[in-house]
Amino acid sequence: MKTRALLLGAISGLAMAPAAFAERGSDGTVSIIYWQAPSIMNPFLSGGTKDVEAASIVIEPLARYDEEGTLTPWLVDEIPTVENGGVSEDLTTITWKITPGIMWSDGTPFTANDVKFTADYCMDEAGGCAQVTKFEGVSSVEVVDDLTVKVTFAAPTPFPYGPFVGGESPIIQAAQFADCMGAKAPECTEQNFNPIGTGPFVVDEFKPNDVITLSANPNFRHPDKPAFAKVLFKGGGDATAAGRAVMETGEFDYAWNLQLAPDVIANMEAGGKGVAVAGFGPLMERIMLNNTNPDPALGPDERSVVRPHPFLGDPAVYKAMSMAIDRPLLVEIGYGQAGKVTCNWVPAPEAVNSDTFSCDTQDIEGAKAMLEEAGYKDTNGDGVRETPDGKPMKILYQTSTNAVRQDFQALIKEWWTQIGIESELRNVNSSVFFGGDPGSPDTFQKFYADVEMYANTFNGTDPQSYLGNALCDKVPSPASQWQGENVARFCSEEYDALHEQLTKTAGADERAQIARQLNDMVIEGGGMIPLVHRGRLSAHSNTLGGVILNVWDSELWNVADWHRLQGS
Repeated sequence: MKTRALLLGAISGLAMAPAAFAERGSDGTVSIIYWQAPSIMNPFLSGGTKDVEAASIVIEPLARYDEEGTLTPWLVDEIPTVENGGVSEDLTTITWKITPGIMWSDGTPFTANDVKFTADYCMDEAGGCAQVTKFEGVSSVEVVDDLTVKVTFAAPTPFPYGPFVGGESPIIQAAQFADCMGAKAPECTEQNFNPIGTGPFVVDEFKPNDVITLSANPNFRHPDKPAFAKVLFKGGGDATAAGRAVMETGEFDYAWNLQLAPDVIANMEAGGKGVAVAGFGPLMERIMLNNTNPDPALGPDERSVVRPHPFLGDPAVYKAMSMAIDRPLLVEIGYGQAGKVTCNWVPAPEAVNSDTFSCDTQDIEGAKAMLEEAGYKDTNGDGVRETPDGKPMKILYQTSTNAVRQDFQALIKEWWTQIGIESELRNVNSSVFFGGDPGSPDTFQKFYADVEMYANTFNGTDPQSYLGNALCDKVPSPASQWQGENVARFCSEEYDALHEQLTKTAGADERAQIARQLNDMVIEGGGMIPLVHRGRLSAHSNTLGGVILNVWDSELWNVADWHRLQGS
């Protein structure tokens, strides 16, 4: 049966054997640097990877993905399947059985009530949950008993592992967040900065966009873990400084997301203090195209609705913009062997990587001809084309502050200039750009520009929830506290219908086929321009043991197993 094969395939591996330590906290302090500084410790209120990962060492999901992409029990004893009775034969329910004895860091029991509360918290429409696609199709979450929770879907759901799985969908404590439901969610500063968790560490002090200090959780379920007594989690600066701090000076033990040119990484490794680690998952650098009108003269409500952009909605325009880009050069200067040309939103796993489009050859003349034929002409000779109704083709192109991204901006601006499209470049501090502050005008969710460039990824190997980020109802707006990943304001009834079909489809081959179709609809429909399939590249010190790079979940997924190598 294909359905059963799909469920078994997702969980076919065994959890990694845990490392053994003599005593909790015996290895002192581990120092971690994320140059994109975390701005919140609640991933339900931020779509930024930096915030999801920082929170992952404090609050945890019921299950997560290991370094092979295998679904692995975390706060439960086994993954529910049809075979073991955890998933109903009609595929409408999944029942999770929590491992007995798990405690919150405050010493109170972790129960099914906390799991249900988390679902209610995220599914509250007024709360603007950034991870709400994880709960797509859920009709109810019920507490069966203290250690059993049942999720019911509105229709048969062959892949029921969206809620409570992976670093993007952890469990928060019901008692702590009881007064933070709905519109109050972003107002709960204490809870959002200092969540009580089941993870290996607890927050001592959180300074947004700066530094987090944490201590070993005294109630962590593994009595001999974590090995480290303290975590110094530093945010800010840039990727270059972060890489040097690990590989050259040895000031830090782990540096995340080293978005640096390959020769820079090689020179840093020569410092002898640490090594770079890399792996390819679904991480993809792209240019998002605004499908609404970002005119500052419009109010926030008007700038969040789906409305035609003055010219970016024309296939001739965004296809010409894509044709003008030399992706192999971007890969070469930006990532080297840690990058690949991609034409797809979802470049991995391989089964869902579409082969519909070709984009590895730059074609400036072809792009010019396409614009000319569509009626975009430079009538006054200033080098900038005008739309058929006379509007100059000038755009605001924004991204986060980072050396590689600024190099990309400069090159792409030049290529677009050659085809008659003028770009104003803007970069925003990464901590702000990827933050979740609903009051900031500079977040990637608000997208107060014509195009913006960034990368993101998803947990696990099934892209259903990730592809749900292009659904019409996932557009960020004031009503959702500006949360939601459909930042392009892409909206297609056909896409929504096909995604619903994906949620009901069993069989890995059939699901992969639909995923590829959904990918193609977003690219063909002007949701984004893919650029580079990026490897996740980080670095750890030579004295840090237990690090296993995970491209399918949080990079800090096994921080409880990190330890100081003997003799270092």
